[in-house]
Amino acid sequence: MSAAPLVGYSSSGSEDETEASAAGRSKPGSGGRRCGQSSLPTQRFPVPDSVVSMFSNTEEGPEDDSEKHGGRIRTFPHERGNWATHIYIPYEAKEEFLDLLDTLLPRAQTFVPRLVRMEEFHLSLSQSVVLRHHWILPFVQTLKDHMASFQRFFFTAGQVKIYTNQEKTRTFIGLEVSSGHAQFLALVSEVDRVMEEFGLTTFYQDPSFHVSLAWCVGDARLQLEGQCLQELQ
Repeated sequence: MSAAPLVGYSSSGSEDETEASAAGRSKPGSGGRRCGQSSLPTQRFPVPDSVVSMFSNTEEGPEDDSEKHGGRIRTFPHERGNWATHIYIPYEAKEEFLDLLDTLLPRAQTFVPRLVRMEEFHLSLSQSVVLRHHWILPFVQTLKDHMASFQRFFFTAGQVKIYTNQEKTRTFIGLEVSSGHAQFLALVSEVDRVMEEFGLTTFYQDPSFHVSLAWCVGDARLQLEGQCLQELQ
C-alpha cells in the first residue's frame, strides 16, 4: 500500500501596487527649480491597450466551464486562497485488472453510452475538503505523523457496485473491497482525527471502500442497477 497523497489545486492571488512621490526642496534664487532639473513639464505616457487588457479580469473569479472538465460540476464555489483537497490511496492497475475493465466497460456502455473509463485508479480515505493555503504544510505534516505507524496490507475487491457522489451529479461503476475492510477503517479513523483537528468534514459513517472503474455525468443508477449490474457481476 502506497502512502496516501494529498491533492491540492491552487487559486490565484493578487498583488497591491503603491506609488510614492517625493518633492525636492528649492534653493534660493533658483527660480523654484532644483539644480540640474529640466524645465520641461512632467508628462505621463498612456499605457498601451494591449497591456491594460492583460489585467482586465484580475478581480473576477475563474471561468467555471463544465464542458472543459468532461461535464463535471463544481461541488463548492471557488474562493481565492482555497485548495480543494482529497486523501486517497493510489492503485497501480496490473494487466489482469485492465483486461477485466476492457470486458466490463463495453457491456456497461450498452446501457449507458456516455460512460468513460477512469484515467487513474484509487481508493478514497476522505471526502473532498477545502484547505486554506497557510494550512497546507501543517496539514500534510500532521497527516504523515498519524500515518507513520501503518504497515502494508493486502486487500481484494471483487463485487461490482454502482455509486454516485453526494450531489448525484456523477455516477461511478466500482469494485467494492471485500477483504482488507478493517485496515481501511483504521486508516480512515486516523484521517478523520486530522480532519477534526483542522475543523474539516470527516469521512462517511459507513464507508464502502472501492476502486472506481468508469464514470459518467448525472445520476445513472436506474440504467446501471438491475440487469446491467447482474451481467457485470
